[in-house]
Amino acid sequence: MSAARATNPRVQEGTVLRSHLDRSGDAYRENRRVAEQQLVELGAQLDLVRDGGGQRYRDRHHSRGRLLVRERLELLLDRDAHFLELSSLAAWGSEFTVGASILTGIGVVSGVEVVVIAHDPTVRGGAMNPYSLKKTLRALEIARVNRLPVINLVESGGADLPTQADLFVPGGTIFHDLTELSAMGVPTVALVFGNSTAGGAYVPGMCDYSVLVDQQAKVFLGGPPLVKMATGEESDDEDLGGAAMHARVSGLADHFAVDERDAIRIGRRILSELGWRKLGPGPTLPAEPPIHDPDELLGIAPADVRVPFDPREVLARVVDGSRFGEYKPDYGTSIVTGWASVHGFPVGVIANANGVLFSEEAKKATEFIQLANQIDTPLVFLQNTTGYMVGASYEQGGIIKDGAKMINAVTNSTVPHLTVNMAASFGAGNYGMSGRAYSPRLMVAWVGAKLAVMGAAQLAGVMSILGKASADASGRPFDQPADDVRRAAIEAQITRESHSFFVSGKLYDDGVIDPRDTRSVLAIALSATHSGPVEGRRGYGVFRM
Repeated sequence: MSAARATNPRVQEGTVLRSHLDRSGDAYRENRRVAEQQLVELGAQLDLVRDGGGQRYRDRHHSRGRLLVRERLELLLDRDAHFLELSSLAAWGSEFTVGASILTGIGVVSGVEVVVIAHDPTVRGGAMNPYSLKKTLRALEIARVNRLPVINLVESGGADLPTQADLFVPGGTIFHDLTELSAMGVPTVALVFGNSTAGGAYVPGMCDYSVLVDQQAKVFLGGPPLVKMATGEESDDEDLGGAAMHARVSGLADHFAVDERDAIRIGRRILSELGWRKLGPGPTLPAEPPIHDPDELLGIAPADVRVPFDPREVLARVVDGSRFGEYKPDYGTSIVTGWASVHGFPVGVIANANGVLFSEEAKKATEFIQLANQIDTPLVFLQNTTGYMVGASYEQGGIIKDGAKMINAVTNSTVPHLTVNMAASFGAGNYGMSGRAYSPRLMVAWVGAKLAVMGAAQLAGVMSILGKASADASGRPFDQPADDVRRAAIEAQITRESHSFFVSGKLYDDGVIDPRDTRSVLAIALSATHSGPVEGRRGYGVFRM
């Protein structure tokens, strides 16, 4: 632990933020009404995720004496410990079941913070589709960059064969990542409750520890029908891939479990015997709750994302004791930077104030990112940006090179980044504010947030202007009625594609959250990032630009 971190007065003695939120005003009430409706819609989608393949398949799974995936998870996790589910809306809006037939998240098992990857066998037998693959690979990436052990709860029929063209080649990355984690000294565990066939057989094969359930686990490269076709050999499931055979003959199974609960008990024992230690410092500051009520977060972000709001109102309801040591408060005022802590973990904060990033804001953020790296302090990005400013005077003033400096600093920063899209994340502002392409350790979106190359109305308007220019250049009359139809269609498309559910469904973030959960989500993410070293980039000093 560096001395700078232990005695950082900018965090310990930060100004307690005062709130100017008018809870009785029309704006607050309307913002809250819209947010509550959005949360109802989110709740309905999460109910579908929890329902898996539906009641019929859940009942059938139970009738076979087997636990549902969330029942297995509940038995695995420490009692009353946190669990942050990841990518819950994966596959939303696609032909596949929302949730993508797999459950992933960060939780605590026998006192060890881990990534859990669990198949839901009630959804097409736990078969993996392209979204399941993306969700699995993202969970493994989170495990790798944060140095978190992985527990696989396996019961899958393998690839969803009609989509094999999108699965076979990238699917090998799962095995690559499992073996890479092992080489890094990060433990991987497979608890096999049912089928683990074909390529899926390599999951217990690649994991450091494997536990197979008697009369349920079936781990083989080819099942009896394939073996019969390929070799003419007659065999049954148990001879080919049963738990007893793998425990006593092949040696694939490290542990033979008599039933599912026994497998979970063994899995918890394995984690307890690892002697696992985090390499990052623990919380070093008082984890005092905010002075201002987090419930009020529902009324802060405007229902119309084009309307700016003060991110200090958000910080006052998220950071410890509502304390915030602001950096350069009178310069580049469209972006707010400063020092705070969340559940005792020191952080630097970069938050958009009015959406637009000017040159001053870009340079201010660049310097602050470098400062955070100098003292090994994670960065929290609170996005509400329409992008970098455009126009002749701004182009002449160097907005491109100043924006490039900020993006350069984000790219080369090595402290953990955590990103929250509060309202809007448009254009290159998404990049400069550590969007998905810049590998934040975790990125989540408030339920009302939007993400796109630009706002729907702006994008439709740009297309209309280009259409008029093309008609003028070719000497054609401009068809205004047809343009009106195209413009409405484009605006509807971008509105749909910028919706938080759509964006999260494509795994461009790690989940859509209730704004009131922001503090808890950041705390879990910070705890996870401190499983590995927390170190900033060295080799350059802070420079003026």
